[in-house]
Amino acid sequence: MMKLRVVAGDFEFSGHFEDALAPQTCAAFRKHLPFESKVIHVRWSGEGVWIPLGDMQFGVGYENATSYPAPGQIILYPGGVSETEILLGYGPVQFASKAGQLAGNHFITLTDGLDQLQAFGKSVLWKGAQKIVFSID
Repeated sequence: MMKLRVVAGDFEFSGHFEDALAPQTCAAFRKHLPFESKVIHVRWSGEGVWIPLGDMQFGVGYENATSYPAPGQIILYPGGVSETEILLGYGPVQFASKAGQLAGNHFITLTDGLDQLQAFGKSVLWKGAQKIVFSID
């Protein structure tokens, strides 16, 4: 199993792809590695941060979709009702947009550094957008 490294702001996490549950989403995202962007705090969803991706297309539909990612679960919304985006829950979160509740593909689970999730989320909330990089270790 490939170990995924996520460096977000001053924090570092590791985890794995959910290949058995979201094979198409995992394969599509891997094509973009290393993936670098900015992460901002969610507006409607609760305790989460997100990467707005506009009209970027990954060429996937829904698989292993959820509206309630647990802390450390990362979901990809492939676009449609709202823009394409990636969301990371750091506490209680219900994935939503100005159009209402959405569901995204749970394709990554963080396994190391979970004790830093709350601090990371609060840092994004109070300090603003931060750099995030996904890479294979």
